[in-house]
Parts: sequence; structure tokens; C-alpha cells
Amino acid sequence: MSEMMLEIKDLVKVYGKGKNAKKAVDGISLSIPKGSFYGLLGPNGAGKSTTIHCITGIAQPTEGSVTIDGLDAVQDYKQARLKVGLSPQEFNVDIFATPAQLIDFMGGFYGIPASVRKERAVDLIDRFDLNEHKDTKFQKLSGGLKRRAILARALIHTPELLILDEPTAGVDVEQRHDLWEYLKEMNQRGKTIILTSHYLEEIQYLCNEIAIINKGKIVAQGTKEEFMKDGKSVEETYLEITKEEK
Repeated sequence: MSEMMLEIKDLVKVYGKGKNAKKAVDGISLSIPKGSFYGLLGPNGAGKSTTIHCITGIAQPTEGSVTIDGLDAVQDYKQARLKVGLSPQEFNVDIFATPAQLIDFMGGFYGIPASVRKERAVDLIDRFDLNEHKDTKFQKLSGGLKRRAILARALIHTPELLILDEPTAGVDVEQRHDLWEYLKEMNQRGKTIILTSHYLEEIQYLCNEIAIINKGKIVAQGTKEEFMKDGKSVEETYLEITKEEK
């Protein structure tokens, strides 16, 4: 088995053709070891979401390759996709469904037998403190509870790689810190996590490695300690780098 959970090599993604073609990702390469908590930063439109879409199979690379635990994300799509859980920024759910229903439906999507997914759903609902809200319609939940439900849904098939796209957007401070502790616990148990966030203190608190994408390219990557050298915060270093790239 590969020691790398995710390897991206020379990834290019172009949308459209001819004069209307737009290169959203331009030659990105990343290697993320198993057990990492990896921060993926960049301004809006930098290429983060497109990269995530190529990892999860929502989009196919124009050039380059994406390998998940040794499996090609295109050639071995079904097996590779089973290894990935995605908690998206947007709430792509039936707002009239309950957390229990959303989690169960996703388990069915992955072909998990009813008895197994029921047991897993009970564990996830308990783990994310959703017991009091498991039968409440999604639209009635607070922002923090919605995020917890989406995260639980992403974990129903026990993925080895969890991708979190702005997981605490719109969540109040107390609930954000609660989610941070959930994520730290999962990572300490061995889950590989990729986090995108505009809350730089979140990245600094949780991640051990960081990469910055700007204009479709990796403009900086390294350990958190490297980003914080000379007493700087991750936010200060990020602003310096992205300002230089403008």
C-alpha cells in the first residue's frame, strides 16, 4: 500500500474550448502522507474547489493524474471514491430531510447494507451530538448542527481521506471550536484530512502541513512551522505570499 494518501501530479483542468477556454488549475502537484492534516489555502477562484472536484471525481483532469492510496482517481474511480469523504461548502441536501435520513441515504448510495448503515448512523449521530435533532428537518437546524450533519454524512462509508471545504462557514464561535475538537480527534485516530478555510486561525490550529494555491498554481507549501517562522502567524505569511502574487 502507498504511504501517500493522495498524490497529485501536474494536474491541469481546463473548462470550455477555444477562445472560451479557462484554465482553472495549471500544473498542480501535491503529495499528502497518510495521517496528515493538510491545509489548502487560496483566494476565491484560485483553483481549490476545482482541485477537490478532480480528487472526488466530480470533474476529470484535462492533464496529469490524481492517485488516492495508490488508486487512480479516473481509471479506478469506484474504488478510489470509496476512500474519500467530502463535506462540501454548500449544503447540497434535501432541506426537508432529517439528519438521520441524510446519513442513511448516503450509506445506501455507497451500497452499505441497511443493518450496517443503521448501526453506523447511530454511532455518528451520537458522536456529533445530533441525537436531539436527528429527526428534525435540515432547514430547521442551526448552522452548526447543519455542518455536523453534513460531516456525519461524509463519514458513513468510513473513508480514509476526509475533505472539508469551509466546514465552519457560518458557524458561531463556540460551535466552531467544538467542530475543531471533533476534527482533531479524528485526525489523531489516523484519518487523513484536507481542509480548505478562509479562517486562517483554523488552519493554524488544526493543520500540520499547508499549501497555497493562487491563479491555478501552487505558490507555497511546507509545514506549519515553516509558515510560522520568525514569529509570524499563518495568516501573516499567507497575506504576504498572496499579495506578492497579485
